[in-house]
Amino acid sequence: MSYDPQPTASHFIDGAYVEDTDGTPIPVIYPATGETIATLYAATPAIVEQAITSARKAQAAWAAMTGTERGRILRRAADMIRERNHDLSVLETYDTGKPYQETSVADATSGADALEYFGGLAGSLTGEHIQLGEDWVYTRREALGLCVGIGAWNYPTQIACWKAAPALACGNAMIFKPSETTPLCALKVAEILIEAGLPAGLFNVVQGMGEVGQSLVTDSRVDKVSLTGSVPTGRKVYAAAAEGIKHVTMELGGKSPMIVFEDADIDNAVSGAILGNFYSSGQICSNGTRVFVHRDIKDAFLARLAERLENAVIGDPMDPDTSFGPMVSERQMQIALDYVAKGEAEGARLIYGGKRIEHDGFYMQPTVFADVKDDMVIAREEIFGPVMAVLDFEDEAEVMARANATEFGLAAGVFTQNLTRAHRVATGFEAGTCYINTYNDAPVEAPFGGMKNSGVGRENSKAAINHYSQLKSVYVRMGDVEAPF
Repeated sequence: MSYDPQPTASHFIDGAYVEDTDGTPIPVIYPATGETIATLYAATPAIVEQAITSARKAQAAWAAMTGTERGRILRRAADMIRERNHDLSVLETYDTGKPYQETSVADATSGADALEYFGGLAGSLTGEHIQLGEDWVYTRREALGLCVGIGAWNYPTQIACWKAAPALACGNAMIFKPSETTPLCALKVAEILIEAGLPAGLFNVVQGMGEVGQSLVTDSRVDKVSLTGSVPTGRKVYAAAAEGIKHVTMELGGKSPMIVFEDADIDNAVSGAILGNFYSSGQICSNGTRVFVHRDIKDAFLARLAERLENAVIGDPMDPDTSFGPMVSERQMQIALDYVAKGEAEGARLIYGGKRIEHDGFYMQPTVFADVKDDMVIAREEIFGPVMAVLDFEDEAEVMARANATEFGLAAGVFTQNLTRAHRVATGFEAGTCYINTYNDAPVEAPFGGMKNSGVGRENSKAAINHYSQLKSVYVRMGDVEAPF
């Protein structure tokens, strides 16, 4: 292996790597081969305490700096990430198994975009003046204090930056806990931030499983929790944060609909379905895994989809030509394969894939079911793997009711050449992020987040500022104060 993914130590606290081998070992498994490529250790209570103490100590001085000064550091970090994109992308591929073809354009680069965007925004974070006759009120936008970010395993570099960038821009400190499945990438983000000039203690990384996250979420010194994860995990973290009346952002799972009308450009719709089901081997929370296709074009859609899937290049994720890689773990692959078995048992028609690929590592075929019914398990539950469910429809009102008949509300998409209908459908979707004639675009300039059980709050855009800061009102009376006695 030309690149040694073993980090200097497991944690990054107060500007330096820190190790404590008393913690539970965390093996890092390369999904393409199944081999252990690094070993880290979960944070002990002493490590957690060190991270909290250093973050609290550093935060006040950071908040007292001008937004312009904070932004300059974030923008410098963005430039450094772009300069090191190759190495960071290789590391992300080792961490997740995603093809380098994907990580090199959609992971570290997205993180750099976030740091650049919020770095540019930091100097503009001001309050407002409210005139009340001779009296007046002004507002101050102030930092929350100490934020905890809890990451998911599918986009470890991106998620670390998506959470750190608005938090730091607003004057907060952040402790980030990556998923124990993909613990490597956030450490490099921490390294780069320090090298860019971020004062020590403001972005600490601690490793661990659920108990480490729990200890951070429940600590009284923590002011805000931002989680990217599953709905069951979100419920637990949300409840724990509520005990301390903490600010929260919850970016959770989905079972998003994609509606393909009879007038849609079939190649564009098939491209959207591929991006919304098989990018990252289907391991994206916003994926449009319920693909509603109008009966008039169903056969043509399925035929073209099968043709396109034959072009997938499956193999070594480090090969730039590989376009479909392994799943992140044996466990996650088995979960997806179990759903395939449930789909077949319930009578869905398997038209493509459905099997494990005989290969080292955790590979399974991109999988497509047709003739799926709304009450089937594969149409109701989040699979988080490369399994597409294609459902028939004939009427717009009918398909909208079916599309919204879910506990989730993260994303939704529509393909049609009728733009009046497109906007009407987007308005009718019960989802926080909607797409017209595309799918899974996530620019930092646009807010991202869900409705219903898919979460609260928004990542990215100016909207994120409201979730990492608070407003203080100051009333100024210019005359005498009257009282009844």
